[in-house]
Amino acid sequence: NGSAHGWPGYWGKEGPELRDYLVRKYAQDQVLVYGATTFRAFRDFVTEYDEPYYESLNALPKIVFSSTLQEPLGWANSTVIAEDAVTAMARLKRETDKPMRSHGSISLNRALLAAGLVDFLEVTVFPAITGRAGYAALFQDGPEFDLDLVESTVLDGRTLKLVYVPHLHTGNPEGVGPQQCGADRADHRDFQPVEQPAHAERDHHAPLVFPQVGNQRAKRFPFAA
Repeated sequence: NGSAHGWPGYWGKEGPELRDYLVRKYAQDQVLVYGATTFRAFRDFVTEYDEPYYESLNALPKIVFSSTLQEPLGWANSTVIAEDAVTAMARLKRETDKPMRSHGSISLNRALLAAGLVDFLEVTVFPAITGRAGYAALFQDGPEFDLDLVESTVLDGRTLKLVYVPHLHTGNPEGVGPQQCGADRADHRDFQPVEQPAHAERDHHAPLVFPQVGNQRAKRFPFAA
């Protein structure tokens, strides 16, 4: 989930390494890209909160895709584009070599991902399960992707920063996943519990194994934007 009721920013798991990374990330030369809702939120954040990288957010050029917002936008170095976001981003990528980064903006990023316009997907996994408090699932009901992991970093010993190259999922290669047993082994297809070593009951760190049942595929739930 992208947000959760009752939880603070960073889910309360921020640390010096995470903040230092954010400072370095937004100190780079780039263009920030927002949808209207996220733009309004960050426009308020930079005046209401004190984060070490907010000065960089103010100084960087920003694009907001909106058919309702009009200039002046109330945030320095911001430009509104009323054009269709997918069409405009395809054109902007042809016209400039400057990196463009989008944060949040769920509907916008779903559309850009589906159009194949996202080169890298950066996911931060915080050590928290928000359960019923969580909302704004970033990828729910969106297109499916296969991801190539190109970078992984542990921040403050607990938070994962993962960078992927996304590829639209078009099908499964032949022969992948568990293969169905032959007819002569049909009686042995029922689930059998995994036998644990004798020491597992005493070892509080013994791995918990979730065996695959039926035709379900293992799912991974990263946070992304």
